[in-house]
Amino acid sequence: MSDVSAVKAALKSQVIETPSWGYGNSGTRFKVFAQPGVPRDPFEKLADAAQVNAYTGVAPKVSLHIPWDRVEDYAALTRYAEELGLRIGAINSNVFQDDDFKLGSVTHPDPKVRRKAVDHLLECVDIMDATGSPDLKLWFSDGTNYPGQDDIAGRQDRLAEALGEVYERLGDDQRMLLEYKLFEPAFYTTDVPDWGTAYAHCLKLGPKAQVVVDTGHHAPGTNIEFIVAFLLREGKLGAFDFNSRFYADDDLMAGAADPFQLFRIMHEVAKNGGLKTETNVNFMLDQCHNIEAKIPAVIRSVTNVQEATAKALLIDAEALAEAQRSGDVLASNGVLMDAFNTDVRPLLAEVREELGLAADPFAAYLASGNQERIAADRVGGEQAGWGA
Repeated sequence: MSDVSAVKAALKSQVIETPSWGYGNSGTRFKVFAQPGVPRDPFEKLADAAQVNAYTGVAPKVSLHIPWDRVEDYAALTRYAEELGLRIGAINSNVFQDDDFKLGSVTHPDPKVRRKAVDHLLECVDIMDATGSPDLKLWFSDGTNYPGQDDIAGRQDRLAEALGEVYERLGDDQRMLLEYKLFEPAFYTTDVPDWGTAYAHCLKLGPKAQVVVDTGHHAPGTNIEFIVAFLLREGKLGAFDFNSRFYADDDLMAGAADPFQLFRIMHEVAKNGGLKTETNVNFMLDQCHNIEAKIPAVIRSVTNVQEATAKALLIDAEALAEAQRSGDVLASNGVLMDAFNTDVRPLLAEVREELGLAADPFAAYLASGNQERIAADRVGGEQAGWGA
């Protein structure tokens, strides 16, 4: 897509979902670092998400995490989101923080523990009903640490049984998004370690089950864009969790570590129809901002995804196809590199100004004084954070 007007239209219609937990305190396994002005409840998390949307114009959806975002009145939370110009995105389950889940949740050898885990997933579907969320996001920390600890195939049977029960509970307009992760916290076997395992379960479940690609959940050197292209071809790419990593699941700002990889991913997304509304790929951030201010970091991540998308849209598709047909390796690569090396910031500034926004969302937010206001207003109470 080299037509600038078409590129602008695609960028204006882009939707990037932000995570409620990205606005709370977080840290490493050694320390959680508190920051001034951090939200104290889900309502304040939505208020911070509204700031990101107000300055970027493309982040109207917010993921919730249960039980971290559990409230007594989900209708009230939904109404508040709508008042802020937001809507509730995916509902993320949590079956990894309870002591009962030490040996697994839905794959635990004890049927009573499995029942507890599945009941939580069904609760999350109830919350989807109450908030209008279309997506149930599932990530399991289940696995083993030692050879012989449990039956590997048996755990897959238990996983399939649990997924099947939850799948049957979904409404017609709801879907299940299954995330995978190479390792951690299980180190010998992980029950959903890769896209192939997730894909196999989703294929058996049916059309309402799709795969989540978290960009930090792969072995070093993995060609993530191949996975993206394959899943799009099969109609099984449901969502992204965008972040950056250096070693493992670092959950740093999207595009911070390897912007070229993010560009390559977005090239496959754009080329294979992943930006079309009917394809229904959910572009979400999954990040923990441990040492940097939360709202500015999320804004920076959104703009990084926008830049990668803009570059991908500027690829000369006809020139690329011709070079590929003729077997010209250098020309093919050159077409991609020309787009990647394009400075798209002026183009994005034009897009924002045409939307009535500031050309530089990051600078505009910092100049707004909101960071200082929330630091002053949110004194007292218990800050939200990882595990809260």
